[in-house]
Amino acid sequence: MEIGVPKEIKDQEFRVGLSPNSVQALQEYGHVAFVERGAGLGAGFSDEDYLKAGAKLVATAAETWQCEMVVKVKEPLPSEYPLMQKGQILFTFLHLAASRELTECLIASGVNAIAYEMVEINHQRPLLTPMSIIAGRLSVQFGARYLERQQDGRGVLLGGVPGVRPGRVVVLGGGVVGTEAAKMAIGLGAQVQIVDISVDRLAYLETLFGSRVELLYSSPAEIQRIVPEADLLIGAVLVPGRRPPQLVSRRSVSQMHPGSVIIDVAVDQGGCIETLRPTSHTHPTYVEEAVLHYGVPNMPGAVPWTATQALNNSTLPYVFQLAQHGFKALELDLALAEGLNITNHKLVHPAVQEVFPDLT
Repeated sequence: MEIGVPKEIKDQEFRVGLSPNSVQALQEYGHVAFVERGAGLGAGFSDEDYLKAGAKLVATAAETWQCEMVVKVKEPLPSEYPLMQKGQILFTFLHLAASRELTECLIASGVNAIAYEMVEINHQRPLLTPMSIIAGRLSVQFGARYLERQQDGRGVLLGGVPGVRPGRVVVLGGGVVGTEAAKMAIGLGAQVQIVDISVDRLAYLETLFGSRVELLYSSPAEIQRIVPEADLLIGAVLVPGRRPPQLVSRRSVSQMHPGSVIIDVAVDQGGCIETLRPTSHTHPTYVEEAVLHYGVPNMPGAVPWTATQALNNSTLPYVFQLAQHGFKALELDLALAEGLNITNHKLVHPAVQEVFPDLT
């Protein structure tokens, strides 16, 4: 199969759909990757690396979109909409619940759109997990930075010093993102609170963190109580295929200390905080209600060398199946079939259908 790998065009998105190692692995089975020149440079992979791996370099993104399958990292942007081909397999992150426009364009194009984040096996999402781990860790790394006074933050050192209390980190959601955020925050010496709606998950987190983290059952009253005292508030709520519930109101944000920081990792699905909106790596923050907001939807793009390899470690087996069997691979692998969002001009994933019932 011919596989297209265009250069990502989202703001400062330096990850790439296939690494040279992945290209070589596919080439050994007779599959050819058509890689846009410069696609891997931001992640540390030169055009020469791809040539040595057996890729064919092409000058334009349009040439990669002529292939039977296109493997990306992020969802197509408007300039890419006209390039999509009817019957083509598109394998990438989609997060359709956050974009009606993209959903409509994918339906109109006739592509077979398979979303990384929806591939599911044994209630786990193996293609989303590595990026969730990275985003969770980065949320604290970035949060610590933006708490610095020179970044318009409150001037709080998360780890504190003897005689001065450490910073307080509140994490909304105890899934993969929230767990990784807590690990980083604990490592820096912060006070950490996690709220989650699952008692079973809280019990698991207790075995993981013991008394180092305060574990709280999520309720409106509890969230309203703890949010105003947070130096760093991290949204880590995932509802697969749907927008997460809005857990933090503008009123609660207005009660936070001036210069506190909010980072919502779920912003690519719509976010769980009323005052937070998507930003970009170029312009990552804004101030609202005297609180610094960070809403970059592609956080792992900040560490593309790590993130590309972590993503490829998980996606390559599924890319290989699609390359070997084409669309029929979905009949052979039920986990992969769970990722199908759109096919034959129809929206077919039940979770996304609930978000856009008029498009079904």
